[in-house]
Amino acid sequence: MTKIDTSGPEQVPPTPSHTVGPFYGYALPFRGGEDIAPAGHPDTVTVHGYVYDGEGNPLPDALLELWGPDPEGRVPTADGSMRRDPASGGFLGRNGVEFTGFGRIQTDANGHWYARTLRPGARGQSAPYLSVCVFARGLLAHLFTRIYLPGDEAVLAADPLLARVPAERRDTLVAGDEGPGTYRFDIRLQGEGETVFLEFQ
Repeated sequence: MTKIDTSGPEQVPPTPSHTVGPFYGYALPFRGGEDIAPAGHPDTVTVHGYVYDGEGNPLPDALLELWGPDPEGRVPTADGSMRRDPASGGFLGRNGVEFTGFGRIQTDANGHWYARTLRPGARGQSAPYLSVCVFARGLLAHLFTRIYLPGDEAVLAADPLLARVPAERRDTLVAGDEGPGTYRFDIRLQGEGETVFLEFQ
């Protein structure tokens, strides 16, 4: 039997009654949610990072949803990522061929997340980006942001949204290049280096 030191509040792990919900780890994540790109597609990129709270601690129970166009900038119209077996109602998952552009990813015990998707193409005057919705405990309303992938700096500079963000905060929307097809994007919910979040009206 494992004994837990309860001599002070700092030794007792938080329980749901001590933590502001809602909690997203149950039922919402689905198997293969991070594998958005069809298997073996040549334009596949991996985007990964951590979700941090206002004190700089990683969140082990955050949930991210990502959407993105295909490499030509077209919004996918393929059927959903969470297919069900019409006979049993069981979860079939992705078919591994069609690109839906959507993924749902839960952070791991260290607050880390990753997604394999297709490098998005430009749409209109905007630089290529992935849309992100962040859910986490204590957030009663989810947050929206974007992940711009580095590349052509002139294209990024001409993006209408990035142009409206103060220069010292733009880098919170641009992923770091970690080598061929791999990008790092950390999300900071508050405090120093807080990610720029968007409000839709």
